[in-house]
Amino acid sequence: MTPLRRRMIDAMVRRGFALRTQESYVDAIVRMSRFYGRDPATYAVADIEAYLLYLIQERKLSYSTVNQAACASRFLFETVLGHERARFPIPCAKAPQTQPHLLARAEIAALFAACIHPLHRTLLQTIYAAGLRVSEACALRVDDIDSQPDRMSVRVEQGKGAKDRYTLLAPTLCEQLRQHARSYHTRQWLFPKRDGCSHLTIESAQRAYQGARARAHITKPGGIHTLRHCFATHLLEGGVDLYTIQRLLGHGHIGTTSRYLHLTSPQFAAPKGVDPLDLLAGLPRVPAPSPAHP
Repeated sequence: MTPLRRRMIDAMVRRGFALRTQESYVDAIVRMSRFYGRDPATYAVADIEAYLLYLIQERKLSYSTVNQAACASRFLFETVLGHERARFPIPCAKAPQTQPHLLARAEIAALFAACIHPLHRTLLQTIYAAGLRVSEACALRVDDIDSQPDRMSVRVEQGKGAKDRYTLLAPTLCEQLRQHARSYHTRQWLFPKRDGCSHLTIESAQRAYQGARARAHITKPGGIHTLRHCFATHLLEGGVDLYTIQRLLGHGHIGTTSRYLHLTSPQFAAPKGVDPLDLLAGLPRVPAPSPAHP
């Protein structure tokens, strides 16, 4: 590890950056140093601007990915190397505002049914029914599930922004997790790896989603985060207020949650007298999983 990389990592650790943010920032700087073949500390503003332009025009990367490289560069040159922003400005592009593609309820049911391994099925159901990020779901512990009748909640420890929160535990999901825990004899991690010493990786969860998506013949674009979008939109269509959904998702600002107002179906009308959370409690029942590991 070079001294500059060590200084950058230490600076991020002192500021409490999430591990994935640290990895993304370091990876962005490493890629830029490979592009130029010299120490990043020697770069001028023109070098960084030329590299960002290369990522857009030659690599055809999304503006969000390019902006991540810009943020990493800004952190390196301002915070680590001590350059003043006025003398070392690093531009960020205005990313186009796009809306995610949502899955219909029938497509979600087909997705779950297409999971080959029961552990993966339960993981995807948990992400959808609790509105979790994939990193949050993979890192769930057995003790994070509170199935007491007056609680019925899932505790998320140190989610995005290093925040703890609680989200809902639907009755059907609760029973599914009980069967899952009995089958896998889970002790610490709710979704353990084969060795039982650590939890399932994010990459494994993403592969499981894409595999089930292909087997279910779902052609809509999008990754595993689509299930979290569906959770929020289906709750909104069911009559749950925006503030409650904000707290369940762990959003810091209501404006982030309000994007789901644009995703609700114009054809949807919630029938009176129906519990809004019934939308999530109706997850398809599947046979009890076998104790085999993926």
